[in-house]
Amino acid sequence: MSRGAVTKAGDFAGRKVLIVVTEDWAFLQHRLPIGRALRDAGADVVIAARVRADADRIRAAGLRVAPIRLARSGRNPLYDLLTLYDLIKLYRRERPDVAHHVALKPVLYGSVAAWLTGIPSIVNALGGMGFLFIATSPAARVLRGAVQILYRLLLNRRNTRVILQNPDDMAQLADAAKVRRDRLTLIRGSGVDIDHYKPGTPTDGPPIAVCAARMLRDKGIVELVEAARLLKSRDVAIRIRLVGPTDDNPASIPEDVLTRWAAEGAVEVVGPSDDVAGEYARASIAVLPSYREGLPKTLLEAAAAGLPMVATDVPGCREICRDGETGLLIPARTAEPLADALERLAKDPDLRRDYGAAARRLAVTEFSDRLVVRQTLDLYRTLLENQSTPRD
Repeated sequence: MSRGAVTKAGDFAGRKVLIVVTEDWAFLQHRLPIGRALRDAGADVVIAARVRADADRIRAAGLRVAPIRLARSGRNPLYDLLTLYDLIKLYRRERPDVAHHVALKPVLYGSVAAWLTGIPSIVNALGGMGFLFIATSPAARVLRGAVQILYRLLLNRRNTRVILQNPDDMAQLADAAKVRRDRLTLIRGSGVDIDHYKPGTPTDGPPIAVCAARMLRDKGIVELVEAARLLKSRDVAIRIRLVGPTDDNPASIPEDVLTRWAAEGAVEVVGPSDDVAGEYARASIAVLPSYREGLPKTLLEAAAAGLPMVATDVPGCREICRDGETGLLIPARTAEPLADALERLAKDPDLRRDYGAAARRLAVTEFSDRLVVRQTLDLYRTLLENQSTPRD
């Protein structure tokens, strides 16, 4: 790797690693350092994903791309069967030594395909228990039960490991889905580039609080808008910016609602951005009132940027936003405590400075992408050691 090698040239020579993600942009955003490290160590690296606009950027990094049909949040069983068919066909053609599945659908369908085609080593990475595990509708409860049964059957297989990002999710998967503890590995997030995300110079004027996230109800966006209204009614000098896209997730906030919020003036609706580092460099506070996370990359980036945080006291968020150290934790699904915490930081520059400096130290020492790459490749080595010899 260009920023501190974690492998030696030839460590993975003769090995093939296939990484399955939902979309090409998701690989670039979360797994590119792992792909580069494997490439530098001699591995043949194949990225399977729904391809949109970023396949050429993946190929430019010296990695191969295998397009598959996959709807990240779709509920069409016939289309999901096509996903499984594509994966089975791909595994039979590529015969990887390690298949690494990232997120719910790749984990489920990739594990089935790997089982049917005899792939010797499987890594399943769950970035959080997700919408399915926090939804309360009858349909969600039925589907959750079915997924837990599949997890129990698929994730306990020999030479299979599951990467989780926080201890709460590890406990839930072990207790609810009965996945064996020796199959679980804690790797806290996908890491953050501490050279790209670094402290900047806040914009003059009222402090800016940035929420960089997908515009989903379960990210706490509705509560954040209500908190912004409360702060406006209190005449608190603060700007709250919503930075992120909508998507086809069932919890996505409609575009017309975002437009109405922007017109109201309590929040600034930025939409998708390719410059989150710039948003954080100009900001004074990061905020994420999510209902549950694996380990939110947006807070990792905010910490690396030296920002104090306001986040909910839920799994994932509290790994980074440590109350009274790097930020303030508030109860999930509540607007008034959120407004109170934002007001406290907005009015106290010394507290912002202290929390921000502690957040930067935490990002550097515990959450850098170099550490995550080393831990992930060590897991690959462990699985490969259980195989006899590299395959042709």
